[in-house]
Amino acid sequence: MLIDSSNKPLQCVPGTRGSGIDTERLSIKCVTSGRNLSPLGPDDERAGSPEQCWAHRHCPHKKLRLGSLGASHSHSLWGQFQSLRPVLRTQPLTPQQLKCIQELSNCRLQRMPVQYILGEWDFQGLSLKMVPPVFIPRPETEELVEWVLEEVAQRSHAVGVQGGPLILEVGCGSGAISLSLLSKLPQSRVIAVDKEAAAISLTRENAQRLQLQDRIWIIPLDVTLEGSWTHLLPWGPVDLVISNPPYVFHQDMEQLAPEIRSYEDPAALDGGEEGMDVITHILALAPQLLKDSGSIYLEVDPRHPELVSSWLQSHPDLYLHLVAVRRDFCGRPRFLHIQRSGP
Repeated sequence: MLIDSSNKPLQCVPGTRGSGIDTERLSIKCVTSGRNLSPLGPDDERAGSPEQCWAHRHCPHKKLRLGSLGASHSHSLWGQFQSLRPVLRTQPLTPQQLKCIQELSNCRLQRMPVQYILGEWDFQGLSLKMVPPVFIPRPETEELVEWVLEEVAQRSHAVGVQGGPLILEVGCGSGAISLSLLSKLPQSRVIAVDKEAAAISLTRENAQRLQLQDRIWIIPLDVTLEGSWTHLLPWGPVDLVISNPPYVFHQDMEQLAPEIRSYEDPAALDGGEEGMDVITHILALAPQLLKDSGSIYLEVDPRHPELVSSWLQSHPDLYLHLVAVRRDFCGRPRFLHIQRSGP
């Protein structure tokens, strides 16, 4: 079973990226305090559209524009519910609150992901703004971040390295990976790239919300384009490359849940015939950018460790070696550590 950030069980679907749905959060959101929430604007008036649901123009009681919560409100919605005065937990809902819950429920009936409905989501203790169609970070990816943090701590202790690493994230999406690493590694710096303008904009906004913008460079870049890596040379060689790239096998795209197919950017999911299209581009460009003994950390499909190992063996000129595979909390081989060892 997958466990979301509020410790609620979610269905673990083999070979797919889960949507992390928790519908109980909808009703909690309507009865928690409205402090520090901005009023609704006049936009998004299209009846029945995803934009209408996302903006919540029909929640007059608290005038919620979900997604406007400040980064300081990183505690879970369940924690907000528990913090209510006991009398409020049993007090009947007002007509306005009931209407708000109905509107949120209608969005879920349209199969909109809860993350987009709420307009925010927790990742590694950070409250991140969520905007469709930017890829929603999954619980598994928090494990990737934790593995990188463990490896950085061990390496720094072993060799007595001063200062933090320079990290390149390929496909930053909402900025979840980059910003969580920056928050846990105070001396680190990050170069975050993505080919989608919406992702670049959202990462930049989340960095500002979390006051981490001074240590991150956010660059629009498509790593599948020939020579794209040359745009990263001015920042110097990096210690780590990390990515949760598109890795769904193309033939599996139709099997994804409607929440994923209808709302999230397919370019952030579809990895081509064997799910390897972007992965191989990352591996090909990494030696141009990594320091000696630098590392690559990837989240992949459980079928990929063997495919990646074979691909690396067929490209010895890259001097890259698969040194470790880690399983996710469903027991599937999900994360790869690849290291440069050579010229």
